[in-house]
Amino acid sequence: MGWFLVLLAAISEIIGVVGLRFYSQEKTIRNLLIYVGGFGMSFVLLYASFNYLQLSIAYVVWIGIGTVGAVLVNIIFFGESKNLTRIISIIAIIIGVAGLKAIS
Repeated sequence: MGWFLVLLAAISEIIGVVGLRFYSQEKTIRNLLIYVGGFGMSFVLLYASFNYLQLSIAYVVWIGIGTVGAVLVNIIFFGESKNLTRIISIIAIIIGVAGLKAIS
């Protein structure tokens, strides 16, 4: 259950990042709600995961998934650069998160 909550929290964080991108481009109530709601739900779900997982592991996995997800969403949907350094960095984050999850 803890890992499921962390995954939902990371997805909510990605939604918050998309909302932030939309809100920075067009300041509407809808975009503000996506932005604040995504990040707010992310924190609530992450906090709930602490009932099942160690804080240090859950937090790092949440940050890793959210970071990789946000970068990939911005590359795929918003045309950000796909340079080699960025791809290698994403792979490094995935390996690090997988390693932490494996030893937890």
